[in-house]
Amino acid sequence: MTTVSTRLGRGAVAAVAVTVLAWASAFVAIRYVGSSYSPGSLALGRLVVGSLVLGATLLLGRRHWVAPNRREWTLIVLCGLAWFAVYNVALNAAEQRIDAGTTAMLVNVGPVLIALFAGLLLGEGFPRWLVIGALIAFAGAAVVGAATTGPAGPDTGSDVLGVVLALVAAATYAVGVLAQKPVLRRLPGLQVTWLACTIGALACLPFTPALFDDIAAAPAAATAWLVYLGVVPTALAFSTWAYALSRMDAGRLGVTTYLVPPITVAVSALLLGEVPSTWAVVGGAVCLVGVALSRRR
Repeated sequence: MTTVSTRLGRGAVAAVAVTVLAWASAFVAIRYVGSSYSPGSLALGRLVVGSLVLGATLLLGRRHWVAPNRREWTLIVLCGLAWFAVYNVALNAAEQRIDAGTTAMLVNVGPVLIALFAGLLLGEGFPRWLVIGALIAFAGAAVVGAATTGPAGPDTGSDVLGVVLALVAAATYAVGVLAQKPVLRRLPGLQVTWLACTIGALACLPFTPALFDDIAAAPAAATAWLVYLGVVPTALAFSTWAYALSRMDAGRLGVTTYLVPPITVAVSALLLGEVPSTWAVVGGAVCLVGVALSRRR
């Protein structure tokens, strides 16, 4: 029993590491690709690639299919619409206004929102530290909003709308996690991820004309990074996340995403030459402190 538990623990840790690194790279890739693809077409292209890769993995691996019941279908659809469709479009739009590092810091108020939604919708209550942490996290978001006010542009532009879009992404991420967690108690993680990704892709089909136009005009490097977003941060990272989530509670797993912003800032500085403003970093740090306090017991 000890050996099996240790093996499962190591597997979950490895899955978390892959997820964190892949999602950190996604913020940078989205910022780069955003100069060639609109938010909707980028979301659709990424989700179509992710769905194809996940579907092929299911078929080649001959994984056992577990039929979802009505409640599970409802939660899977909610996860697909919130975390895969709306999240991706909002995140892509945010990164056309805010640098990758600042966006990553804002999206990482997600764990606070998960706890708040759990208290509101699941009857888990509102512990004192959760309320304190939430207030501090959103104060940090306000600092980021003030720090990023300016003319929008592909290189240095950023504005309050970008902050709002990043917070929308954080909210839909939180909804997706809460919807996904109960389903993973019975259904395989890869199956759930493929279904949610495919539902998200179907929801983004209205962006098909824009996707074809962008593919025709975009440089090959931008399209290659779009494919990367579909294969690694979507197909691979969402699968490793689901694997870890089925073996850890949502709160503990959400805390691991604290590592995403500093990795994103470092990679963005290295590859894109972008560094968040001093006050944006201060506001982002306040956000993360608030998130950490909200998890205190």
